[in-house]
Amino acid sequence: MDARRTGGRTIIDRPYLLLSLASLFWAINIVLGRFIAGTVPPVTLAQIRWGGAAVIVTAISWRHVKRDWPTIRANLPVLLILALTGITLYNTMAYYGLNYTQALNALLMQSSGPLLVALMSLILFRDRLTRQQLIGILVSMLGVIVIITRGHPGILFGLGLNRGDAWLVAAMGVYALYTVLLRKRPAIHFLSFLAFTIAAGAIMLIPLFLIEFGSGYRIDPTPAAFGVILYVVIFPSILSYFCFNRGVELIGANRAGQFFHLIPVFGSAIAILFLGERPEWFHGVGYALIICGIVIAQRNWRRARTAS
Repeated sequence: MDARRTGGRTIIDRPYLLLSLASLFWAINIVLGRFIAGTVPPVTLAQIRWGGAAVIVTAISWRHVKRDWPTIRANLPVLLILALTGITLYNTMAYYGLNYTQALNALLMQSSGPLLVALMSLILFRDRLTRQQLIGILVSMLGVIVIITRGHPGILFGLGLNRGDAWLVAAMGVYALYTVLLRKRPAIHFLSFLAFTIAAGAIMLIPLFLIEFGSGYRIDPTPAAFGVILYVVIFPSILSYFCFNRGVELIGANRAGQFFHLIPVFGSAIAILFLGERPEWFHGVGYALIICGIVIAQRNWRRARTAS
C-alpha cells in the first residue's frame, strides 16, 4: 500500500532524518580524512572516492540515465557546474586542508556552512534569512563553540588558524554555492542526477590527479588506508549526497544548511565512542544548544501563531 495514501512517509520523504544522516557520514569522513592525512594524497583520495562511487552509481542507474539523457544534455551547463563545485572542488580542497590542520579545526569550520549558504542565497537569488533562521544559526553556532572549546571559549584564540583552515573555509564556500544552485537541478531521476554529477566530477579530477601523481605523491598501502577508502566511496559519497540533495529539495537550501551544525556534534560523539574520550557537561550543553537552534530555524512561527 502506498505510504502517502496511508498517511505514512518513507525515508526519502523525511528531510530531517536524511540531512542528519548526511551530517553523520560527513563527520566520520572528516575524522577519517585527518586520520590518513599523509598516507593517501588528497587528490588521489578524492579521485578514488568519486571514481569508485561513479562506477557503483552508474551501474545501478544506467536505465534512468538513458531515459533522462535528453534532459541532461539540455541542462548540461548547470549540471557541470554542480559537478565541479559539489564533487571536484569541495572534496579535494577539504582533503588538502586536512593535511595542514587538526580535526578540531576542521569540525569547527563546518559551522560556517549555514552562514555561507545564506550569503550565497542572498547574492544569487535575493533570498533573505528570516529572523528565526538567523537566531537559529547563532544559537547552533554557540553550541558548536561550547563543544569544540570544552566550555572554555578562550581556547579559540589558541587554535592557531593556518592555511589548512583557509582551505577548509574556502571549501565550505564552494559547497555553499553547490547547495544554493541545487534549485536549478533539472527534473530528472535522483539516480540520474547522482550518476551524472559524480561521474562528471570524477572526470574533471583527472588532470589534478595526474599533476599530483607526476609530482611523486603515492598511496602508502596500509590496511587502514584501504579501509578508509572503502568507507568514503560509499557513505560520504553516494549515501550522503543522496540524503543531502533530497533534503535540500524538500525544505530548501537555507533550512537544510542548518544541519551542517550537526557535523561537529557527530564528530565529538565519534571521539567519545571510538577514541575513548569521556562525555562531559559541555557536550550536553552544546548538543542542547545546537538542537534548539535547528528547531528555531525550522519552525514556522508565523504559521504556528496563526494556527493558535
